[in-house]
Amino acid sequence: MKLNSRAAVVVDGCRIPFQRSSTGYKKLRSYDLGRMAVKALLERNSIDSAEIDRVILGTVISNLETSNVARESALGAGIPDTVPAYTVTQACASANQAVTSGAELIRASQADVVVAGGTESMSDVPIRIKRPLRDKLVEAQRYKGLDWLKFFKGLKLSHLLPETPSVTEFSTQRTMGQDCDRLAARYGVKRQEQDEYALRSHKLAHQAWQDGHLPGEVEAAHVPPEFEVVERDNGVRPDTSLDKLAKLRPAFVKPHGTVTAGNSSFLTDGAAAVLLMSDEKADALGLKPKAVIRDYAWTAQDPYEELLLGPAYSVAKVLGQSGLGLSDFDVFEFHEAFAGQILANLRCLESDSFARDKLNRSQAVGEVSMDKFNLWGGSLSLGHPFGATGARLVATACNRLIHEDGQLALIASCASGAIGNAIVLERLP
Repeated sequence: MKLNSRAAVVVDGCRIPFQRSSTGYKKLRSYDLGRMAVKALLERNSIDSAEIDRVILGTVISNLETSNVARESALGAGIPDTVPAYTVTQACASANQAVTSGAELIRASQADVVVAGGTESMSDVPIRIKRPLRDKLVEAQRYKGLDWLKFFKGLKLSHLLPETPSVTEFSTQRTMGQDCDRLAARYGVKRQEQDEYALRSHKLAHQAWQDGHLPGEVEAAHVPPEFEVVERDNGVRPDTSLDKLAKLRPAFVKPHGTVTAGNSSFLTDGAAAVLLMSDEKADALGLKPKAVIRDYAWTAQDPYEELLLGPAYSVAKVLGQSGLGLSDFDVFEFHEAFAGQILANLRCLESDSFARDKLNRSQAVGEVSMDKFNLWGGSLSLGHPFGATGARLVATACNRLIHEDGQLALIASCASGAIGNAIVLERLP
C-alpha cells in the first residue's frame, strides 16, 4: 500500500487496567492515570521522549488543580517541558477527538509524532457546594471586621449541603440511562436482548484475557504510595449469567424500564494512549506502524430525541466519504455505553426507513456481522473511563486486524450532546 508521507499512522497503543470506580485507583487522580498510560506507551516502544511534538489527552470530569491534564500527565511521564500538550473534551468520545486532532496535526505538517489518548477518574469527582453559598464565599473575600455578619444573611441550611454529581444531559436534564430506555423502547429492543448482549460482552472479554489478547495491550499500573501492582481489569464478570442479569431491577426508568446496572457500562477509572506518527517519521525511526487512519467523520443530532444514535449517523457518513460498505470491514469496535444503545444503533443501520428518513439514503446502510463485532469484549465488561475509551478502541482495533489477518477496521462511538464519531483504520503490511 502506497502512503502519502504525511499519512497519520498508528504505531502502537496501550492502556493501564481499567478499574471500577472507588476500587484499585480510588486514591488517585486522572493525572496519575494519564501519567502512567503515557509513560507505559513510551517505554514499550523505546521512544525517545524528545521526538514527541505534541501530547493530546481527552477527559470529561476536570480537576481544577490539573485542568490541563494532558500537560501535567506529559510532564509526569517524563516528556520534556518544551513539548506542548493540551486537553480536549468531547464527552465519551474525548479520546476519539484527541486521536483525530493528532491526525490532523500530522497531515498539516504541524507535528510528526503525537501521543493521543485520554484519562478519567470517577473516584475523584469534584463535589461542589451550592450556588448561594458559592456566591457568599466569593463576596466574603471583600469583608472586613463586622462585615462577616452579612455572610449568614439569606443563607438556608439546604444551601450548606453539597451538590451530588450526576451524569445528566444539560440540554434535556435526562440521564443517559433514561435516554437509553427511551431509545430501546422506540426501536423495540427487549430486556432479554440487552441482557444477552451484556453477557456476550463479559464472556468475550474474559476469553480475550484468557487467550492473551488483552494482556498484550494492557500495561500494569503501579499504584502509589505502596506501589501496589494492578495487572487486570476488574469489571469483567465471567461468572455472570442470564439468570443473574434478569434478576436486576431497572436502574433509571422504574419500575418498567429495561436498562439495568447489568446491561449498562459502569463508572470506571482508567487511561489509554496511542502513538501516532507521519509515515515518513515512522520509517525514519525504524518503526513498523500497525495501521493508517484512512478516514473519520464527526456528526451531531438532536439531543432530545437522538442522544445515543451517534454511531448510526457517523458510520453512514464515514462510509459515504470513503466509498466503503460494511461488508468491506474485517473488524468492528463500537463503544458500548449500554447494550440497548448498541442494539438500537445496529437496528438503525439495518433499517431502510431510518436510512430514508434520517440519512437521505434510498436504502439501509447495511448489517454489521456479529462474528466481527467487539470480539475482545467492550465497555460493558472492560469498563468505560469517559475520556479514555476511544484510545482503547483504536488500540484494540489495530491489534485485532493483525491477529485476525484483516485489512479494514471500523470504530464508532456515541457521546453526550448527541455527538457521533467513526474512524476507519487500514492495516499496514
